[in-house]
Amino acid sequence: QVQLVESGGGLVQPGGSLRLSCATSEFIFRRSAMGWYRQAPGKQRELVATITTSFSTTYADSVKGRFTISRDNAKNTVYLQMNSLKPEDTGVYYCTTEGGTWGQGTQVTVSS
Repeated sequence: QVQLVESGGGLVQPGGSLRLSCATSEFIFRRSAMGWYRQAPGKQRELVATITTSFSTTYADSVKGRFTISRDNAKNTVYLQMNSLKPEDTGVYYCTTEGGTWGQGTQVTVSS
């Protein structure tokens, strides 16, 4: 069974930074585009960023210029570097594979 192990969430003040990590097996990682979604309380899950196996990236308009998605093939890990965080970035962040496997989610709270 494919597993995605996420880490890096937490509480941060507005303007702060966090880096999320998502690790999976080499078999899956080398063959799959990866993505990050988030779900705020009372809202639908939304796409935040994606990265292909050839390192092409896409971002939601709301995070462009502030968030950076990257992948490390040596560690089979995808990252989401989040800078200039805003309260509206609060939510549970999920890692996902191209094949539709989801991580357990990690909570990000931006509050003073």
